[in-house]
Parts: sequence; C-alpha cells; structure tokens
Amino acid sequence: MARRALTHVNARRQPSMVDVGAKDVTHRVAVAEARVRLPRSVARALRASGHRTSKGPVFDTAIVAGVQSAKRTHELIPFCHPLGLENCQLYIEHRQAQEIVVRCEVSVHHRTGVEMEALTGAAVAALTIYDMCKALSHDIEIAAVRLLEKSGGRRRFARRAAERRT
Repeated sequence: MARRALTHVNARRQPSMVDVGAKDVTHRVAVAEARVRLPRSVARALRASGHRTSKGPVFDTAIVAGVQSAKRTHELIPFCHPLGLENCQLYIEHRQAQEIVVRCEVSVHHRTGVEMEALTGAAVAALTIYDMCKALSHDIEIAAVRLLEKSGGRRRFARRAAERRT
C-alpha cells in the first residue's frame, strides 16, 4: 500500500490549499453525524415539550443552522474550497432515551469532496441543540462527530453497519 501524505502541506512543509484544477468533476456525496447526549431530566423535558424550549423549536432551528453552516464551511475551515452545494439535508432523531442523533447529507458535482461540509453541518446542528437546551443543564454532551460515508472522489469511504450503530 502506498504511503499517504498530508494534502494541505506543500513541498516546503507550509500550509497550502490543495490545487483541484486537474481533478475530474464528479458527483460527490458525504454523510456525517453528531450525537447529543442529554441528562435524563433534560431528555424528559424536551420530549414533553415536543422538542421546544423558550428559544423556539429545537430541531427545526438546528436544521436551519446545520444547512447554513454547511454552505459556509469554506469561511470556517481555512483550506476548504468554496462550493455551491446542490443538496444538504439534515435529519434529527431523538433515538434513545437520552440521545439525539443528527445526520447531515451533502452533495455536489465538483472537483473536491464535501465531507467537511457534512461534518460542519452535523456539528453546528448539534451545537444549536446544546445552545437551545443549555438553560435546562450544562451537562449536555456533544459526542461522536464523525464521517459515516463519502463517495464520488478517488477514495470511497463507508463505515460498516456495526460501526454506524455505535
């Protein structure tokens, strides 16, 4: 197996944006998730209120924040290319008694992937849930922000089904 090198470091070992000009335009897709772990009392209160707090509808607000941030990832991560996303969908589910799962799916036809956009969308949506619930407790945790899959570029990545459930 060929040894991989860091892509954002040039020959002089300085930070550098990757030149994607010679790459083919392909349909790029990435899916990422973040998990929000709630104290029991917060989870109960959130479910009882229909996932609303005094700040408004928690999941709807988190979806808007996630899409907004995915579209602006290049403004947050120094070497990300600006992309005109073709699709960005956020799904939020109060899965287990004390855990909310945020999933962000992003796609574009471009020369570079969208995994950073998917990760940013999931992370900011999770942060928005935290912000909207922090009046109930500061013991809320954001955990397991991770890429689930990506396709369309040189390397495909997908977590096994067993890894996705953990």
